[in-house]
Amino acid sequence: MTGAANGPPIVVVLGVSGSGKTTVGKAVAEQLGVPFVEGDDFHPAANIVKMSVGHALDDADRKPWLRALAERIRQSAKAREGLVIACSALKRAYRDELRSAAGGRLWCLYLALDRDTAWDRVSRRTGHFMPAGLVDSQFATLEALEPDEPGMTLDATVDLPAHLSRVRAAVAHCGERTGS
Repeated sequence: MTGAANGPPIVVVLGVSGSGKTTVGKAVAEQLGVPFVEGDDFHPAANIVKMSVGHALDDADRKPWLRALAERIRQSAKAREGLVIACSALKRAYRDELRSAAGGRLWCLYLALDRDTAWDRVSRRTGHFMPAGLVDSQFATLEALEPDEPGMTLDATVDLPAHLSRVRAAVAHCGERTGS
């Protein structure tokens, strides 16, 4: 599927921890026939340790993570390959950095979720370094998609098949803001 004249889209599935980024991202990648990348895999070990013990990351901590994500996106853009990447991308500045690396092909899928549902999901999750105690810090950092950012906002509590049909239609118009 080609969403932009210069190649298939690069989709960032973003939101706070517990919003379903990985689950939705894998399904979107499969539907689009492009690779899926888990953004958590790009965190330096020090970031994982810091979060595991209950300390929120700051912008300085996120810099090497964002650089690594941007480099992966740049590789796909240069090869004119599509990509779906799940990562929090909580701030506009982070998304701008990723958008720059994508050469204008970045489309964002923001999975919006309320604090209580996020906390509940994260507290029940096993085998992940992100403790529920950091959910509030993610909401404090979160900047929702702005009207000029190509992408769409979806309710993270909606059933996955409903997401997929809307996302596929929206990605076909990559480069446009498609509302909430």
